[in-house]
Amino acid sequence: MLCWGSWSLGQPGISTNLQGIVAEPQVCGFVSDSSVKEVACGGNHSMFLLEDGEVYTCGLNTKGQLGHEREGNRPEQIGALADQHIVHVACGESHSLALSDRGQLFSWGAGSDGQLGLMTTEDSVAVPRLIQKLNQQTILQVSCGNWHCLALAADGQFFTWGKNSHGQLGLGKEFPCQASPQRVRSLEGIPLAQVTAGGAHSFALSLSGAVFGWGMNNAGQLGLSDEEDRESPCHVKLLRMQKVVYISCGEEHTAVLTKSGGVFTFGAGSCGQLGHDSMNDEVNPRRVLELMGSEVTQIACGRQHTLAFVSSSGLIYAFGCGARGQLGTGHTCNVKCPSPVRGYWAAHSGQLSARADHFEYHIVKQIFSGGDQTFVLCSKYENCSPAVDFRTVNQAHYTSLINDETIAVWRQKLSEHNNANTINGVVQILSSAACWNGSFLEKKIDEHFKTSPKIPGIDLNSTRVLFEKLMSSQHSMILEQILNSFESCLIPQLSSSPPDVEAMRIYLILPEFPLLQDSKYYTTLTIPLAMAILRLDTNPSKVLDNWWSQVSPIYFMKLINLYKGAVVYLLRGRKTFLIPVLFNSYVTAALKLLEKLYKVNLKVKHVEYNTFYIPEISSLVDIQEDYLMWFLHQAGMDAVTLCSYPFIFDAQAKTKMLQTDAELQMQVAVNGASLQNVFMLLTLEPLLARSPFLVLHVRRNNLVGDALRELSIHSDTDLKKPLKVIFDGEEAVDAGGVTKEFFLLLLKELLNPIYGMFTYYQDSNLLWFSDTCFVEHNWFHLIGITCGLAIYNSTVVDIHFPLALYKKLLNVKPGLEDLQELSPTEGRSLQELLDYPGEDIEETFCLNFTICRESYGVIEQKKLIPGGDKVTVCKENRQEFVDAYVNYIFQTSVHEWYTAFSDGFLKVCGGKVLELFQPSELRAMMVGNSDYDWGKLEETAIYKGDYSATHPTVKLFWETFHEFPLEKKKKFLLFLTGSDRIPIYGMASLQIIIQSTASGEEYLPVAHTCYNLLDLPKYSSKEILSARLTQALDNYEGFSLA
Repeated sequence: MLCWGSWSLGQPGISTNLQGIVAEPQVCGFVSDSSVKEVACGGNHSMFLLEDGEVYTCGLNTKGQLGHEREGNRPEQIGALADQHIVHVACGESHSLALSDRGQLFSWGAGSDGQLGLMTTEDSVAVPRLIQKLNQQTILQVSCGNWHCLALAADGQFFTWGKNSHGQLGLGKEFPCQASPQRVRSLEGIPLAQVTAGGAHSFALSLSGAVFGWGMNNAGQLGLSDEEDRESPCHVKLLRMQKVVYISCGEEHTAVLTKSGGVFTFGAGSCGQLGHDSMNDEVNPRRVLELMGSEVTQIACGRQHTLAFVSSSGLIYAFGCGARGQLGTGHTCNVKCPSPVRGYWAAHSGQLSARADHFEYHIVKQIFSGGDQTFVLCSKYENCSPAVDFRTVNQAHYTSLINDETIAVWRQKLSEHNNANTINGVVQILSSAACWNGSFLEKKIDEHFKTSPKIPGIDLNSTRVLFEKLMSSQHSMILEQILNSFESCLIPQLSSSPPDVEAMRIYLILPEFPLLQDSKYYTTLTIPLAMAILRLDTNPSKVLDNWWSQVSPIYFMKLINLYKGAVVYLLRGRKTFLIPVLFNSYVTAALKLLEKLYKVNLKVKHVEYNTFYIPEISSLVDIQEDYLMWFLHQAGMDAVTLCSYPFIFDAQAKTKMLQTDAELQMQVAVNGASLQNVFMLLTLEPLLARSPFLVLHVRRNNLVGDALRELSIHSDTDLKKPLKVIFDGEEAVDAGGVTKEFFLLLLKELLNPIYGMFTYYQDSNLLWFSDTCFVEHNWFHLIGITCGLAIYNSTVVDIHFPLALYKKLLNVKPGLEDLQELSPTEGRSLQELLDYPGEDIEETFCLNFTICRESYGVIEQKKLIPGGDKVTVCKENRQEFVDAYVNYIFQTSVHEWYTAFSDGFLKVCGGKVLELFQPSELRAMMVGNSDYDWGKLEETAIYKGDYSATHPTVKLFWETFHEFPLEKKKKFLLFLTGSDRIPIYGMASLQIIIQSTASGEEYLPVAHTCYNLLDLPKYSSKEILSARLTQALDNYEGFSLA
């Protein structure tokens, strides 16, 4: 061991030197038999911890800080600690701490500020005493400031005690000191890698490099861009992305080491101790440029000086106050740039193997500094171990992690001695959010150092693997402890305002625990977790939303299914809940959590919206009653209305609501506004009995005129009744086929290009209102009513409107993505304008706030804003231009036609019920969806005439059909049913009919669209059937305009 600096108080046994200042390294040989493991320096005393666990001290003993009676410059052993195996030591100004291998902490020396943690403020304690308050904890790390102490326990709990004049305990400033260890709750849940104290300031470092500082900040030593003290931990944001792995504090300055070997310093610089070639203070972390070419592996701070060790060159650099020789440069002046310490140094014997003078070199193991002293522990050349690298993880000192190794150790312990102590130790760690949060870091390319509100820095795969492993029978004892820990401690204690994003990983980890999916634990684990998530304050809640946006769709799906399962379980067991209030709060928590996931999914589209449907709802809840309760706002304390969470309802349930709403509207219209008795509304039969249908009489040759006339004489209430259509001169049997034909013919007529009511966009195959057209408004009104009637009568109509129309009907503003759907070319151009990186937008795009539209062959220029032809589009206003462009297409230019259409539509489908739909669901209600299940089509088909499912021709037909590519199958649907989309109820509700005909096999199949009926001749071979069917499909023109 070598040492240098101030020995005026006779510290480390260099008895030959009387001047008190040693300006260059000297060998300090007080221990010959056992090597020194660690050194700690206080204001006027030093401590030496030997490899065998013995502790020696020397120096002044005014406050009993030596722990023995023999003051002076010879280190003497502390007899009171002889029967303990000490693993770590720390010194304050005049007090000392020693940590045993059993995690117990002993203190002695000055105690007037409570810094001994012994519940007293005795002026001095001369013999080491156990800190009883920490006896239930396994302490891993300790650090001393001048008059305060920090300790980190295995389960991530962090304790402070002693003087608090500057808030250095992180507990607020309400009291001047604390005489017993207090838990710092403001860092709860963060997996800590290191805690360290300066003179009157403190730091904590997380496993993923987040740095938190508090206490005295007179010189900017907290790195928080100012000089104000902090009384609770504050995140040093400027260091977040630097991958900090180690922190060392001086009296009023701080140095941090990064994973790449960079050094940042901040705080007091009056002696040059920051190494920035100046004597200025720094309030922000600043990189020591002189060390930038080197990879630093160790740093240490004394009172006003700093040391850095570069293992690749074996050099030790020192800078700062040198007045007492503490820089080891041979001089006693201050140095403001890193300067090499005198002597020959190496980091390992490999650097010396070729040198004849290798015996002159010291092989550095570790550097220590404190007060005005510096020590270097060295290895012998013969059996040297390489220098310690502060950047490599020493997990033994970190918050405990839960992994395969710890589980194996626990399993062993629990099987050997299953006593309360062992179980408590295990439960303490399993109940600690900090331990879980640090256990599954994403190590690939140091990803976890990037943890932020957008990146969780966690490897969920390893979480899943560990939990799956725990489910095996050999781990049943540990699994039981995990279950107990989660139920009784971890989940109930989750905070609504986590101190940092790293404390939030637990919310991603817990859903991976397989027992959450077991209905036995829904009310003790699954729902309480949902409640904890819903308790989160606004910002952490947003962070979780961001993280959910990043997870894999499989994980996201698992979460949805977990809470859908919980809702179904709760609804099934509703009657067995003894306390209705409990049931309501449970089911509300599960539904609210699904709602949170649903909102995230709207942005990121992890899954289709119908993933949230809970089909069982229809059988578990009286939807009619639920809808009425919702409608009447009578959802008081005792009622949870599921209609408040419309995304869980599938098509059938929503249709049921539409019908309930229609009946409700009729009842209201007939009985006036007396809505007092909800359940009276459920007895609607008498009303419907009088005139149960909306009957329209129309002529085929005057369809539009007759429809306008007929619909105008009916009241709004009538429009909500089931529709029956009678074509003049035809038999009046409408089993749905005639109604469907009426819709197809009427829409074909209304959408005829001759009238110019709609513009057809070829590249998207979609229609939108024309900005110039000459038909009456009531035609648009009629189309609106027709679309509304189609929804009410569950008829799929083949009408190609963009999603923007359905958004507008639901008061959602269309955006650029809607223009990209309607007119991909225009949409792409506008996106290119927004994405253009250059500054020269005016020259490149040459645009002003106008839009060119063609009307009957003439190009017209329309202004998007008043005087738009004089406003050039530039970088600053391009977003405004795009918004105005989109607004023109979807709002301004079509306002009167759209208004007439929506009035008609809302006449039939309006009201509160619309609030339950998503734009895409409303579209699916009208035009069907594309969730094809071709097997279901075959399964539900009906056969007539000579045909059955086993008939040879039928078998040939299905073989041929299933071999068709998707586009051709869709063409067949269009041919047979009038639409290539399927009703919202799914494929089964189509029920196609195939009947045999007497015509020969030279004839083509014939479709009766209104009845989904196919006349199929008895073809003798697959080739002929395929050829004839293909021919029929190719000849089909269909009803659709598009």
